[in-house]
Amino acid sequence: MRTLIAPLLLVFSLALLGCQQRAQMAPTGQASFADYQQQTREWVSGHRAFQNLDKQTELTWNTPQEWRPVGTPRKGILLIHGLGDSPGSFIDIAPRLARQGFLVRTVLLAGHGTRPADMLNVSVDDWRRVVREQAQILSREVPELWLGGFSTGANLALEYAMQHPDVDGMLLFSPAFKSSTDYDFLAPAASLFRDWLRPPSQVFPQQIATRYLRVPTNGFAQFYYTSAAAQNLIARKQWDKPVLMVLTEHDSVLNTAWILNHFDATFTHPASRVIWYGTPPVQAAGLSRLRVRSDNLPEERISQFSHMSVLFAPDNPLYGRKGTLPLCSNGQTEAAAQRCLQGEEVWYSDWGLLEENKIHARLTWNPWFDWQAAVMNEVVEQG
Repeated sequence: MRTLIAPLLLVFSLALLGCQQRAQMAPTGQASFADYQQQTREWVSGHRAFQNLDKQTELTWNTPQEWRPVGTPRKGILLIHGLGDSPGSFIDIAPRLARQGFLVRTVLLAGHGTRPADMLNVSVDDWRRVVREQAQILSREVPELWLGGFSTGANLALEYAMQHPDVDGMLLFSPAFKSSTDYDFLAPAASLFRDWLRPPSQVFPQQIATRYLRVPTNGFAQFYYTSAAAQNLIARKQWDKPVLMVLTEHDSVLNTAWILNHFDATFTHPASRVIWYGTPPVQAAGLSRLRVRSDNLPEERISQFSHMSVLFAPDNPLYGRKGTLPLCSNGQTEAAAQRCLQGEEVWYSDWGLLEENKIHARLTWNPWFDWQAAVMNEVVEQG
């Protein structure tokens, strides 16, 4: 009997610890978006590691927001941010959609908006729950329900949409269906042994006002589950409603060629479009629903587009051409990053590009943003 007591006590203690840890998440289960928005803002306000003195602006960026159209909404869209990111990812896209008649709402995924360590104990089901709850609330308020997402958020949008026939369309920005590494399946196992995959930087903080710069191993594990779910659905199902998908050739996070190659067979609606920044793969160059723009713009010192650049307008005050929040942490030496921070002239790229005599900061805006918005409007209107 004694031999059983110790293991049982250990299991009970771990379960109790898990309950305590899981209590450290923003509340869910609200009956309205207004309640969800207010309670989430209060939660983040009490738990966030604020990065500057303008706490109200920082709270707005990191909590759920709403944009209402003029008049009665014709459609509604729920926008879901990516891993380590925040609802503010859609600050430029959301107003464009509201002008198209959408009631636009964003959500905050569990473990985000406060501090990176708060992601140590979240699960993909926590993320799915907030998407499900807020999608259902929005669907009761509008004639048409759309979902949109960036990166991991696009995976969650796809999963919900393919399982719920009341979803009428999707907008997917850098959808993370397929990682650029073949070893992402190891993340769940790695998370059992290591809380963090890399040590903290000597130059950069773990987070900035708009997003995390460092994500726990568990975050990558939960991302993997969303990616695996998306691949499983793409292998088994077609989706015959309108979709806009936006991809970049040199995305360091994703295997965008794989994603593009599955577009035509999976997303069959004639109004669907895929935007590709860069040179498309040979096998995809003839796709009738493909729209292409260059991602190499030397006149703007842009070497290539990044995973996140598709989201932001050139005049964004934080991330735009003259933005006040350059991302100098970009896979180069810390000496190069320091020179970037000190204001030396930089070029722009995705993470990890190294070229002689150039310092590359992350490209955080989209020079083709207005054109992209026009394509987005066509998909929405034709759908």
